[in-house]
Amino acid sequence: MPGIDKLPIEETLEDSPQTRSLLGVFEEDADAISSYSHQLFQAMQRIYDAQNELSAATHLTSKLLKEYEKQRFPLGSDDEVMSSTLQQFAKVIDELSSCNAVLSTQLADAMMFPITQFKERDLKEILTLKEVFQIASNDHDTAINRYSRLSKRRDNEKVRNEVMEDVYTSRKKQHQTMMHYFTALNTLQYKKKIALLEPLLGYMQAQISFFKLGSENLTQQWEEFLLNIGTSVQNVRREMDTEVDVMQQTIQDLEEASDLLYMPDPDPIKIPINRNLTRKAGYLNIRNKTGLVSSSWDRQYFFTQGGNMMSQARGDVAGGLVMDIDNCSVMAVDCEDRRFCFQITAFDGKKVVILQAESRKDCEEWIATINNISKRIYLSENPEEIAARVNQSALDAVTPSPSFQQRHESLRPAPQSRPKASRTSSSGSVGSESPALSTLSLDALVAPDTPIQFDIISPVSEEYAGQAKSTGPAGRTNPFGESGDTESEESEDSILHQLYIVHFLGSMEVKSTESPDVIYETMRHILASRAIHNIFRMTESHLLVTCDSLKLIDPQTQVTRLRFPLPSVVLCATHQENKRLFGFLLQTAGGRGNGRPISVCYVLESNNEGEKICDSVGLAKQIAFHSEMDRRASEKQKELVKAKEKQQEELSKQKQIEKDLEEQSRLIAASTRPNPAGGDGQFLVLSNSQSEDSDAGEEVRKKGESEA
Repeated sequence: MPGIDKLPIEETLEDSPQTRSLLGVFEEDADAISSYSHQLFQAMQRIYDAQNELSAATHLTSKLLKEYEKQRFPLGSDDEVMSSTLQQFAKVIDELSSCNAVLSTQLADAMMFPITQFKERDLKEILTLKEVFQIASNDHDTAINRYSRLSKRRDNEKVRNEVMEDVYTSRKKQHQTMMHYFTALNTLQYKKKIALLEPLLGYMQAQISFFKLGSENLTQQWEEFLLNIGTSVQNVRREMDTEVDVMQQTIQDLEEASDLLYMPDPDPIKIPINRNLTRKAGYLNIRNKTGLVSSSWDRQYFFTQGGNMMSQARGDVAGGLVMDIDNCSVMAVDCEDRRFCFQITAFDGKKVVILQAESRKDCEEWIATINNISKRIYLSENPEEIAARVNQSALDAVTPSPSFQQRHESLRPAPQSRPKASRTSSSGSVGSESPALSTLSLDALVAPDTPIQFDIISPVSEEYAGQAKSTGPAGRTNPFGESGDTESEESEDSILHQLYIVHFLGSMEVKSTESPDVIYETMRHILASRAIHNIFRMTESHLLVTCDSLKLIDPQTQVTRLRFPLPSVVLCATHQENKRLFGFLLQTAGGRGNGRPISVCYVLESNNEGEKICDSVGLAKQIAFHSEMDRRASEKQKELVKAKEKQQEELSKQKQIEKDLEEQSRLIAASTRPNPAGGDGQFLVLSNSQSEDSDAGEEVRKKGESEA
């Protein structure tokens, strides 16, 4: 017989909408089997109850068997062998419909017992498991919703442990119930064949043994057919027993392997985070705005498909598009009422989606997967291998991971006039001067009469300001070296894209770029000025760190407010106590009339630790440095090749000149003939070289005589 369709027991823990849809098909098939077997049972019951109606009952049975191929079984509509077998049985029953007496005992034992057992035991078991599974599924959904609503601000360890234990128990119960339910539905596909064939086989054997039907040819013909059917039934039974053993072993293995996965927030040490994924699927909570300040969370099944983020609710046949995640930005965010949240921003900045994962591991894997898809790694032949190589390259570049400021201090020779200071060991604040700074004055670090810029000048306003300067009187030169012209965007294939949420505190021109004390003093000066002038507004921006530049991007419009070429960033450091404050020094060329470069210090506040941002800047400079070294090596190799080619050309020209000189000498020698000088008027012909030599000798002789 053909293969049996089965439900995948391995996917019961994931419980995806596709699995639920497939389960619905099997449940519909079970209902159809139940309906059909009930009709068959009633037909056989009529045979058993009334011998006088035996002919009519066998005719009805034959009719039902003929209608088997018209039944719309979702999983057995293409079983042609089964249909043809039942058609043959219907033909035999039609031939035996003239028989009016049947032994009730034989019919009860051979015909009614198998179909009754299938109806009363197997089908009722399916209905019971279905109800138990529905209850377990509802309990699991209730536990998950309660776990998702755990407050971040009012964290109660007792309540959290109770909720997590409830999730563990309900998830385990749902998983075990679902596996047994799937096993029962898979087994039903075998029992269906047995329940349909075995009663018919018993009925036919009872009829043959009781009536001794037909002639020897007819009896021999149908005995051989029935023998083949009996062998087929035994084969199906053995196949069912084997499959049941395999499914039971699978259930046992999955229960042992899935014990750690029942916990909503597993230990990342036991289950490591995979950052090399280019495809991922699972349940997430999505935040939907219901008003100006109110929002709701909906739990849906999300999955990636190419460069798209898709979602699918239970009961849906297919998923729907959430957003395009090619060239998008993703980062973890802090939500007031939820944990493990991350935000996806489309490449044009017009759509922002906030999602919540079940665990920290799941959240980090989603962020890593979306980052890999955003870089279009999934378009390559081996996406996971390329993602692993890119992540390993980034990991090697920051191992060990000193900050950019520490690397700067390690390369800078320490002055002999003061001891070497370390940023992390300093106990002073920005408001109090450090011992290293006590010997320096403010004028030695910050340019005198330097204005402080407390807000970011947008490109549009700077463009209008430039037009006003061109038409109006001459004004002060912008000390920050920024312009409203559109900068060339960095290449999309940059392997480093780090996005941080920052607040712009201010910037001002400085004199020195040799020490992080300049950044500390600028922080103190800007914070003091904000306090004196009651300036509390801070512009929120997204700081994008790439291998080419640093960008401050408007989070609403995604317009680049400021762009700093990475080679111009000479130093980056964090506050000595408040690690959320950080600053960097930018050195621009040709800002003044004398051509001297201008140094500007920018001070910002981040939502995370500033040390991470400094590490990202340092990593970007390392990657850019190695890229520049590779480019220079390539150019040097090209120059060497060109020099070698030029040298070959010079040697070729020299050989050609020597060849021409030899040819000229040979022609001169051939044209020169000796003529004896005498009184007969003959003379000697001199060549050009000989005449030149004689003239030179005459001049030397005359010069010697004049000197004497």
